Amino acid sequence: MRVGADGEVVACDLSGTMLEHVRRNAASAGLQNIETLECAADELDQTLAPFDAAMCRLGLMLFPSPGEALDAVQRALKPGARFAALVFTTPANNPFMAQPMAILLRHAGKAPPAPGQPGIFALGGNGVLERLMNDSGLGDVKTQHVRAQLVLPSASDALQLMQEAAGAYRAVVADLDVAARLKAWNDVYECLKQFEVGEGFKTQLELIIGSGAKPG
Repeated sequence: MRVGADGEVVACDLSGTMLEHVRRNAASAGLQNIETLECAADELDQTLAPFDAAMCRLGLMLFPSPGEALDAVQRALKPGARFAALVFTTPANNPFMAQPMAILLRHAGKAPPAPGQPGIFALGGNGVLERLMNDSGLGDVKTQHVRAQLVLPSASDALQLMQEAAGAYRAVVADLDVAARLKAWNDVYECLKQFEVGEGFKTQLELIIGSGAKPG
């Protein structure tokens, strides 16, 4: 692990399930220096020791106010420490993410998030993440588009991943009754089957990595 034997890592998330996966993975790897906190980044305890670095993986676009989240993270960083975020780009370049979300929104009778509202593609437009980081006061801001391949045994595994790990998707249909939720997820499963190939399930994700440094 990059922090070394004497370093410490704090993982925070609103999902207790996600944090349980962190604890299990850390235990299986024999790591004892990972602490978990069930909270949002903008709720971090300011009495925590300042950190050398921070990252947010596929979450910054879901905050009601990403700018406030960045302010909170910077308060927890040492001067000169870097912050990095990973976000999805656009719906057109992420059909695996966009098409199931559209299906769930249709079943729930909801409209897609308006510009400026939280959503999985809220920070994926051209220059949006870079402007957000600059406006928050971070320096030496850099962004890079990357593509990642998602490979799973089957569409069923992809559906389970989406149901268990993607809270934004569960939230869309949370108010539906059991039968309506089942119908929505069944339609998502039929959609995901398009990504099945001979050797399993395979799709591409397009993302942006943005990073910047807290002023010294």
